[in-house]
Amino acid sequence: MPRSSLNRSVVVRRAAELADTHGLESVTLAAVARSFGVQTPSLYSHVRDLAALRDQVTVLALDELATRAGEAVAGRSRHDALRGFAAAHRSYLADHPGRWEALQRRAGPEAVAAPAARRVVQVTDAVLLGYGITGPDRTHATRVLGGALNGFLNLERIGSFAHSSPPAEQSWQELVDALHLVLTHWHQRGTSRGEETP
Repeated sequence: MPRSSLNRSVVVRRAAELADTHGLESVTLAAVARSFGVQTPSLYSHVRDLAALRDQVTVLALDELATRAGEAVAGRSRHDALRGFAAAHRSYLADHPGRWEALQRRAGPEAVAAPAARRVVQVTDAVLLGYGITGPDRTHATRVLGGALNGFLNLERIGSFAHSSPPAEQSWQELVDALHLVLTHWHQRGTSRGEETP
């Protein structure tokens, strides 16, 4: 590709493709430049440095995941929405393993503040709203939901569940059902601790 045809979007998408093919650690400025047949300095007018490039891959992944998850939960609520939300995450990992890796790193402030990140939050909020979880509890529930799904998927990704039966698919369904129960009874937690429910 001629140097004049390069722009940030093209560079970031190529980095994401390399991540999916070879892993996120393979994404370097030199590797991306080499894939275009240009010298590394040619990329500096499009990305500040390697950290910024990987942050942009994270933003791309957030945007794509938000779209996929949003479509999966549209018109659904509670258990159905949760199933769709969870399935969107699992299928995104299967389709884009390198971009998924980009979601498992501590991103910089620009990526965290990007509209794509807010879109993911909005989709997550929509799922939680179906369970009546709002206000300060939303943050805790978001962390529980994200921790459970991401933890399972990352363990599955590295093969941790490949050496025993039943298959991981069954455990995945058990996880989603368990999360449904947790979210359904979220407001009863205070009662179990001797607190008044809101």
